[in-house]
Amino acid sequence: MVGLGDRHLLGTQGLSSEEITLILDTAESMVEIGQREIKKVPTLRGKTVVNFFYEPSTRTRSSFEIAEKRLSADIVNFSAHGSSVSKGETLLDTARTLEAMEPNFIVIRHGASGAARFLADRCRASIINAGDGMHEHPTQALLDAFTMRRHKKKLAGLNVAIVGDITHSRVARSNAYLLVTMGARVTFCGPPTMIPPHVECLGARVERSMEKAIEGVDVIMMLRIQWERQSRLALPSLREYTRLYGLNRRRLDLAHPDALIMHPGPINRGVEIADDVADDPRSVILEQVANGVAIRMAVLYLLARNWDAHEAA
Repeated sequence: MVGLGDRHLLGTQGLSSEEITLILDTAESMVEIGQREIKKVPTLRGKTVVNFFYEPSTRTRSSFEIAEKRLSADIVNFSAHGSSVSKGETLLDTARTLEAMEPNFIVIRHGASGAARFLADRCRASIINAGDGMHEHPTQALLDAFTMRRHKKKLAGLNVAIVGDITHSRVARSNAYLLVTMGARVTFCGPPTMIPPHVECLGARVERSMEKAIEGVDVIMMLRIQWERQSRLALPSLREYTRLYGLNRRRLDLAHPDALIMHPGPINRGVEIADDVADDPRSVILEQVANGVAIRMAVLYLLARNWDAHEAA
């Protein structure tokens, strides 16, 4: 079986369709592990994973920890709050400190774009990007694609609308790179102030009207406004935002009858998505969370094979 071409997972940009398919196929077997009475395999026994989260996280951090425990890894958890980072330690010094512990994997979430690459260039450990600034969030895009494929049986040919704060969303970027590579058609929609320049470089098209963006699509992915990445609201008011870009029942009816409703979370009910839409039978938001464990197990498993091959060389 062909493996991943790199010992790190820093983004979906540059992943081949074969690598993406390998991760998704591997995740299918990881789902089966999660259905066993004893949800544990010895794949990462004797290996150490450091989870270093500079930013708050619930779904991603918990998902990685569960994935690591199911693979029998030794886990060390750090957060910026309560660590030397809060005392002024630089990322470079943190990288050197982590490297001295000789971990096999470092899972990092950081507010600066490029932080994961910075570590990858300086650490012997395999680096997994759990979200860096406004750059990428590769495992989120992989679990999104996994969820789509399980329901739609394919990715090629799907029409996917991603609606909301595109400019500040690493999820939007990673999804665009992955889905376009796999042959899907991606449409971005949001306020002009929340659409990044040169968006065509991501392979997506832009539609200003939400009604036009979601008409007949197979998947609607809603995004929250990234308050923490902007100094002021880049639109007149939340009420206006919801009126123009909120997913309600009327707009949902424009999509394909069996369109999936997705959201990377956390959701803001009544802002980007109405209560009844978030809880609609077509909503797979909680499935996305569950599938995150299988995807992260698959990534760790495949990177571990690269690690073992490197050690044997």
